Amino acid sequence: MCDMGAAMLLWVVATLAVLALVAAATVWLVRSLTTNAKGDQQLPVDAAQQELRHRYVAGEIDREEFPQRKVDLKS
Repeated sequence: MCDMGAAMLLWVVATLAVLALVAAATVWLVRSLTTNAKGDQQLPVDAAQQELRHRYVAGEIDREEFPQRKVDLKS
């Protein structure tokens, strides 16, 4: 009877260990997807700012207009 209690305790410990490993792997995955090679946090890019940069690179917006529109998007 004592062996059965030890086996149950072993299963509980093993289950908790697996859950801890899954949690640690999830944290690692999220951190690796949200940091760059230098370890800096990557901020989510606003779709409007991304479009503004795209239009600037494509030449649709000139150098004087770009900063003004960037300020407009922040307000």
